[in-house]
Amino acid sequence: MGTTNQFIDTFFRSDLVARYFDDIARATLVTIEVAACVIVTGVGLGLLLAIIRSYKIRAINFVIVAFSDICRSLPPLVLILLTYFGLPGLGIDLSNFSVLWIVLSLVLAAFAEEIFWSGILSVRRGQWEAARSTGLGYSPTLLFVVLPQAIRITVPPLTNRTIVIIKNTALGSVIGVPEILNVASTAESFVGNITPLTMGALAYLALFIPITVLGRWIEAQFSWTRA
Repeated sequence: MGTTNQFIDTFFRSDLVARYFDDIARATLVTIEVAACVIVTGVGLGLLLAIIRSYKIRAINFVIVAFSDICRSLPPLVLILLTYFGLPGLGIDLSNFSVLWIVLSLVLAAFAEEIFWSGILSVRRGQWEAARSTGLGYSPTLLFVVLPQAIRITVPPLTNRTIVIIKNTALGSVIGVPEILNVASTAESFVGNITPLTMGALAYLALFIPITVLGRWIEAQFSWTRA
């Protein structure tokens, strides 16, 4: 067998591609579902926590900062395993999909909260004072004057962090979520050929390259120099 044929037989066996194409496609949809849920809940929760933190209630801020530091310090895999195997001991049974979604959302929320908080702090004090001088209260000033400026500043770092977090959907394989890596590695173990893993890698490329390109475009539109 020639080198080319051996390479194709190892990485791109046509019969295995046909056999597992539908499985990888379904796994890709699961990955997209998890990623979409994580983005919505993680960014939304992070923004909410940053808004609450801006009211400077000491006890609440302590909890928010502690939550953010813990979630940013621990590897997501550790949090996933602790949640998946620990909650049943407390009488809380969650599906593996829910565990992955919740954990990655909390991790993203922790990073998003710090990013939004930095954005709020970066808005000049004069913006607060000008808005308050017109008779606006603290909450309207925060929501309608400061927050739009802060969000614009935070778009580039938030986009990067979001992309990093959603790549961690592959960690769902350790708890049986039928995402790309889980399906591809299971298929590889059955057939003894890495063609399914190659298909999984191509699925990840097809999924994340557009996201990465979109992230670069967003960064260009909301660059720090133009903020």
